[in-house]
Amino acid sequence: MRSKRMMAAGLALVCGTFGLTIANASTASADTAFGCGYPQVCFYKTQADFNARRWTAAYKDLTSSYQTLSSGARGAYAVFNSRNDDGARLHFTNGDVECLAPNHLMLTNGFVVDKIRIMNSPTCSY
Repeated sequence: MRSKRMMAAGLALVCGTFGLTIANASTASADTAFGCGYPQVCFYKTQADFNARRWTAAYKDLTSSYQTLSSGARGAYAVFNSRNDDGARLHFTNGDVECLAPNHLMLTNGFVVDKIRIMNSPTCSY
């Protein structure tokens, strides 16, 4: 009888430990990359902001046309799309347009992003 109680106590301890591990794993998986919360497209004005995971502007609304970027986003060093299904169409001052796919990062390499349109398409299709 005593061995059955010991086995039950050991099983409870293992299950309790396993449950704690699962809880910790799910909490960690809720975090998003580069300090950008879901579901946002985050802009990092400088490399220092990016390295510190400190975004300077974030957008999250699906729109039917471009939004002009705020001063915290315009000319950013990097852009990260934390959304799972929606692409972010980025417009540059030189007229180029790029689609930033879900959960992707773009370093702008000195090109100036001035507008954004978040679309209900991972490839920014109309």
